[in-house]
Amino acid sequence: MTQLESRPQVGDTVRGRSDGGVRTKGLGGNSVGLLGSAVIGVSTVAPVYCLTSTLGSTAGEVGLQMPAVFLAGFLPMLLVAFAYRELNRAMPDCGTSFTWTVKAFGPRVGWMCGWGLVIATVIVLSNLAGVATSYFWLLAGEISGSESVAALDSNKAVHILTCLTLIAAATAISYRGMTATKGVQYALVGLQLLVLAVFVVMALQKAGSGAFDTGVDFSWSWMNPFAVQSFAAFTAGLSLSIFMYWGWDACLSTNEETTGSAKTPGRAALIAMVVLVGSYLATGVAAQMAVGSGDKGLGLANPDTSDNVFAALAGPVMGPVLGIALFVAVLASAAASLQTTFIPVARTVLAMSAYEALPASFARVSPRFKTPGKATVVAGLATGAFYTVMTLVSEHVLVDTIYALGLMICFYYALTAFACAWYFRAELRRSARDFLFKGLFPVLGGILLAAVFGKTLYDMWDPAYGSGSAVFGVGSVFVIGVGLLLLGVAVMGVMQRRSPAFFRGEVLTKETPSLVVAD
Repeated sequence: MTQLESRPQVGDTVRGRSDGGVRTKGLGGNSVGLLGSAVIGVSTVAPVYCLTSTLGSTAGEVGLQMPAVFLAGFLPMLLVAFAYRELNRAMPDCGTSFTWTVKAFGPRVGWMCGWGLVIATVIVLSNLAGVATSYFWLLAGEISGSESVAALDSNKAVHILTCLTLIAAATAISYRGMTATKGVQYALVGLQLLVLAVFVVMALQKAGSGAFDTGVDFSWSWMNPFAVQSFAAFTAGLSLSIFMYWGWDACLSTNEETTGSAKTPGRAALIAMVVLVGSYLATGVAAQMAVGSGDKGLGLANPDTSDNVFAALAGPVMGPVLGIALFVAVLASAAASLQTTFIPVARTVLAMSAYEALPASFARVSPRFKTPGKATVVAGLATGAFYTVMTLVSEHVLVDTIYALGLMICFYYALTAFACAWYFRAELRRSARDFLFKGLFPVLGGILLAAVFGKTLYDMWDPAYGSGSAVFGVGSVFVIGVGLLLLGVAVMGVMQRRSPAFFRGEVLTKETPSLVVAD
């Protein structure tokens, strides 16, 4: 009997609940523990890469209130993390958002939630591969002392070939399973957090000695989000901040491969969130104290350096030798995230296939490595093809696609948060804990993300948003973002004709509150 043939069928009971069709998928169980799961969550977010690419942009929007905006972006993510924890405790399924929203709202809403996650991840994978490629050649130029070597990144053929090589390597490591992934991640995450800590210490030392004219003294007012000059600036900074936390839920996608699958992934997600917010606050405060948030000289908001802050600050803050270590950390951050970001997309596709929401071939699990083999390989191929085509066609389209990413993130996170409250609605009056963690907190998180979704959608209509290009007078970021969601509706229509049983709710059933039994 094959692994898929041995999966539980509709009506089986798992862990004291009516599972409504929840199935095992043949993944390798007990492959990763609490620490490994938390490391995967941190790695997928890529904190060093996020900081170098968004510190300047955030400072440009909100000035010295950047730490406050980091805290404001952390709040909805923390609230949504509680929803993930509670849903995972009830249904530890690698389909995460897809599976849970199907159980709460039915097959069509769940399918679109899964689509949002998959599309967001493919976009991020292509961006991470491009960043890793650029930093690879930048680092090679720094080590060799040759500007011509660093300039190879500008050669489109060399850039694409290097990018495809990195994607292939990341795909191969992910294909080999959680054990291989975990070992690589310990080294890469440890390296980037260590270098980041050294940067923070040295930046504080520079601030204390007044090494840079643009440096400013610390003030607790930096933590006040109401001091931001305008609501438009605040929402722009908040959107950037939310992007900086995206990816922590990757450790939930490995729940079927984690020791203690009901509790460990949720705890790992919360640990990852605490590590991330601590890293962002420490770095943001130290950088502002050292060089300020202005747009002159080394100021974080200087338009000439704001898109890659660490490239500008590495030498002045850390010196020529340790400065190279910061380049290595950014490369390690992008490479580590490139590898672990395959985890959620491959496992979501696997789950959608196992529940007949996608073609059955995607449910194939590698008999040797116990991983979603075909889904991982297809994700790698899709990422490589997407990045190659976008790079050859138009750099502006590639940039606008990345800007549209925020729409996808808010879309599926908000749906998952609302799904938690609705799924557990019969339990909310059972205790104060259930009311807070299964109802109030997820709903608040969902509302905040839905508000950001709406504001982003409104802003995207303006052609000035993103690269500044337009389609028939409408911003290209809006066209891409909404177009990708409508593409999902079209693909769902095709799958509805091919797999009517899933869309009739016969495979993964929408669960009623009366079936939910207290743990």
